[in-house]
Amino acid sequence: MTRRVVITGIGVRSPGGRNVREFWEMLTAGRSATRRISFFDPSPYRSQIAGECDFDPVAEGLSAREVRRMDRAAQFAVVCARDAFGDSGLDPASGVPERTGVSLGSAVAAATSLEHEYLVLSDAGREWQVDHEYLSPHMFDHLSPGVMPAEVAWAVGAEGPVAMVSDGCTSGLDALGHACRLISEGTADVMVAGATDTPITPIVVSCFDAIKATSPRNDEPEHASRPFDNSRNGFVLAEGAAMFVLEELDHARRRGARVYAEITGYATRLNAYHMTGLKPDGREMAEAIRAAIGQSRIDPADVDYVNAHGSGTKQNDRHETAAFKRSLGEHAYRVPVSSIKSMVGHSLGAIGSIEVAACALAIEHQVVPPTANLHEPDPECDLDYVPLTAREQDVDTVLSVGSGFGGFQSAMVLRRLGGTNS
Repeated sequence: MTRRVVITGIGVRSPGGRNVREFWEMLTAGRSATRRISFFDPSPYRSQIAGECDFDPVAEGLSAREVRRMDRAAQFAVVCARDAFGDSGLDPASGVPERTGVSLGSAVAAATSLEHEYLVLSDAGREWQVDHEYLSPHMFDHLSPGVMPAEVAWAVGAEGPVAMVSDGCTSGLDALGHACRLISEGTADVMVAGATDTPITPIVVSCFDAIKATSPRNDEPEHASRPFDNSRNGFVLAEGAAMFVLEELDHARRRGARVYAEITGYATRLNAYHMTGLKPDGREMAEAIRAAIGQSRIDPADVDYVNAHGSGTKQNDRHETAAFKRSLGEHAYRVPVSSIKSMVGHSLGAIGSIEVAACALAIEHQVVPPTANLHEPDPECDLDYVPLTAREQDVDTVLSVGSGFGGFQSAMVLRRLGGTNS
């Protein structure tokens, strides 16, 4: 029999949110945390803005050795995992390490450290021949993405299945989906799962500049991310992480754990079409949505809120709108939809997990976060995108979707435990 999976712990680091409480307060206030890039001089670049996290690894409890060894993205993941484990109330001493695993998502992994090491070795690109003696002793950790979930496993004492999931911008959803399946099939009882990315580096900024995917609205960074708005002109790059403790339902009940939500459905599809392009009909995303809803054994009309990918590019927002209409039918015009990327930016592989955190909190607080900066909706984006102001309402069932380069399209359904049809 398929086992049920619930969220019992959450840890978040996002632009404007140093913890879960700050993250949720910022979202419900409709406040954007994007700003001019401060990590390096952004003046040579077309897009000079990003969603940066205020993160002090020492203040977060990481040792000097951990800070030196781990890339910034790994640091985010470990800190969030520790928070999630603490939030869940799990006692590591009473658990079964072999039944606890880790599933971590990331799109660009240790990009921050890799670029830093290249700049040191090459004297900022001036030298073709490099002296290996200047190489960091931790270079292997940066080159091998699998080291990152291993760091999380060491931090929480997990000795079960440990995996890295890298599917571009759907990595955060796909890592959670992988973890759910391990619990559902009986391989694990507890999974520490989520995603992390810290892509605010010159090379990543340059890559998105080259294809004009990011917004050049540098004079007003807090208003640059405008999903579904007629004046939108690209997404805002960001960093961040979110980690969860996922448990088999009976395992959580036996210890009296608080449950944020149950993950009842997950599906992913690929469009096999184009590395960055999307078909306007949204068929692949619609198929993922239908499959996730089908697993949940609900009707489309049962969805109370849709957390959109909502990147703020013209093709994505239109593609997504079409997918909602195709999969939800007439209910697409009634259900509230919003994009938190309008406030926290697009943290690539991490954003799917950060958005799931927002979904779980929406269920807990019965509040739909808004789409900030939405003043003039694109006529082709004609759904209820909850402009500017959070909305209090019944939220029992939430659909969260993601879309990524390579053609990845993923969907996940979360439900309030004890809600209608639970």
